[in-house]
Amino acid sequence: TYSIAGARFGTSLLWTAIVSFPLMAGIQEMCARLGVLTGKGLAGNIKSNYPPWILWLIISLSLPAIIFNIGADIAAMGAVANMLLPDIHASFFSMVFTVLLIISIVYLPYARIASILKWLCVVLLCYIIVPFLEKQDYLLILRKTFIPDFSFNKEYLLSIVGILGTTISPYLFFWQTSVEVEEIELHKTIVDKQLIHDIETDVKAGIGFSNLVFYFIILTTGTVLFNSGVHDIKTVDQAALALRPLAGEASYLLFAIGVIGTGFLAIPVLAGSLSYMISETFGWPEGLNKKFNEAPKFYLVLMVSMVIAVLINFSGLSVVQALVYTAVVYGLTAPVLIAIILHMSNNSKVLKSETNNLWVNLSGFTALIIMVTCAIMLLYFMFL
Repeated sequence: TYSIAGARFGTSLLWTAIVSFPLMAGIQEMCARLGVLTGKGLAGNIKSNYPPWILWLIISLSLPAIIFNIGADIAAMGAVANMLLPDIHASFFSMVFTVLLIISIVYLPYARIASILKWLCVVLLCYIIVPFLEKQDYLLILRKTFIPDFSFNKEYLLSIVGILGTTISPYLFFWQTSVEVEEIELHKTIVDKQLIHDIETDVKAGIGFSNLVFYFIILTTGTVLFNSGVHDIKTVDQAALALRPLAGEASYLLFAIGVIGTGFLAIPVLAGSLSYMISETFGWPEGLNKKFNEAPKFYLVLMVSMVIAVLINFSGLSVVQALVYTAVVYGLTAPVLIAIILHMSNNSKVLKSETNNLWVNLSGFTALIIMVTCAIMLLYFMFL
């Protein structure tokens, strides 16, 4: 999604990386606090504090988008493997990756998977290097970074909603809340103000780093691809061309390693978020720190969601378009969840003395207003 935005609009959307940081940090911080202080995931908190129809509304909005996202990610992994070995069909690779993912998630703790495979994601740091290998107009880049550049048309709004949906994603809200609960249970940590402060710092640091990479992906594609006349990315090999100034013909290999590495990290998060949501709704044992026999229904939901997702590969939809559509769906549905998270985070019955401060509320409500406004404008341009 970031690559498409850079290729299509050059450096015009660099400002989104700066603007989205406090918005995302505020929301993820609220989710972390909800998990730590209530001992429940996001679905569990919604179930305890709202009528049942609200939880079912959230599930009906989130479930299709997350499954579609898993399918798009699996398809992307298959596509980059096919890019390296074109004689083998991408669908075959997608099925192989799905089987490997299911086996590894069921038999290995996710923390162990992440600790090893995160090193494949080091490839993403290449995007930070590439812009400095090209001749750049640094004053223009600086202006585009700090001064929003708006174009009121469908394509531009589609990119903004997609970027916001990729960055401020509903599945991350469920994941953050449930993982904090697991961490507390696993390590039997004492919950105090220092722990909450440490978690908030951790959230900000992680999001800051991810937004740094997000910024440089747009900068790289917005200079390398846009300036080369590649304005419409339709295939993974076109996206990989952004790394050519650094890696030459090896850019395809680097891009493939990055996509496969992030896929192995992200898909368990996506499927896990769905499992947490469904398990909490029905009161089943849950958690990636549990073995299969301790939480069988949790793992079955995870496995079924991945099997359904891989079938999307046979729909004929472009991998790149599937990822963009998923991001847009997230951008349209996230405001509903953000509103609920804000409401719970300001409720002293839920968080007692640890309700939102002024700055967290400011970031949360700003995120809500921006995402609702962009979603309404996009729907207007698309249908009216």
